[in-house]
Amino acid sequence: MTDLDTRMPAIYMGHGAPPLLDDPVWSEELRRWAGDLPRPRAILAVSAHWEAAPLSLSATAAATPLVYDFGGFPERYYRWSYETPDAAALARLVTSVLPDTQKVHQHASRGLDHGAWVPLSIMYPEADIPILQLSLPTLDPARLLALGRSLQPLRDHGVLIVGSGFLTHGLPFLREFRIEAKPPGWSVDFDSWAAEALARGDVETLANFQQAPGMPYAHPTAEHLAPLFVTLGAAETPDAPLASVIDGYWMGLAKRSLQVA
Repeated sequence: MTDLDTRMPAIYMGHGAPPLLDDPVWSEELRRWAGDLPRPRAILAVSAHWEAAPLSLSATAAATPLVYDFGGFPERYYRWSYETPDAAALARLVTSVLPDTQKVHQHASRGLDHGAWVPLSIMYPEADIPILQLSLPTLDPARLLALGRSLQPLRDHGVLIVGSGFLTHGLPFLREFRIEAKPPGWSVDFDSWAAEALARGDVETLANFQQAPGMPYAHPTAEHLAPLFVTLGAAETPDAPLASVIDGYWMGLAKRSLQVA
């Protein structure tokens, strides 16, 4: 992997559940976003669905089987295939930019979970880009910002850094599970608060999300917000004002997604 003339951005996106694959509105928003991005040479995804310490990388072999880490959905989602190329060179590059004191465990068999393969198979359906997942070693925003800063040099090698979560994820508090469901007040309140903080470039406020309007309902657990801090850490200027690329709600949850330069 050689340097590119254009530095890749880093992104944070909502990934929904497998039915996102059949949602024409959100799918089209993701496809349009991918078309507006420089084409990546490789993709490193940090998903809400893989918490592991020490820091871990998914399998590098081509066509590694996917992880179907969900239940109660139609059978076709469990047969979904996304056979991406060998990612050994990407694994070496990721390891090279991390501090020498940072141990990285290489999984030989773990594939991409649905936080990665659902949105990325929509954005890059040809499956011709090497993709790896990096685990969430912590949910602490300060440590995740530091991890993102360590990963920032990857952007000069054509690597798209993807934080994949959901800006609100209060599943236990949803009253209905329809794509067009009206968002509950706690989801709207947290989404509005986050949008305002992002527009100010106020990373410190975002890191104190436990005090935000709509909590604790918006995030009874923090793993779906955590990838945001990896993305913000990978930004050239973490406290620069940020506009959203995608907004709105899906099953009442905020699908707000953003891109950092």
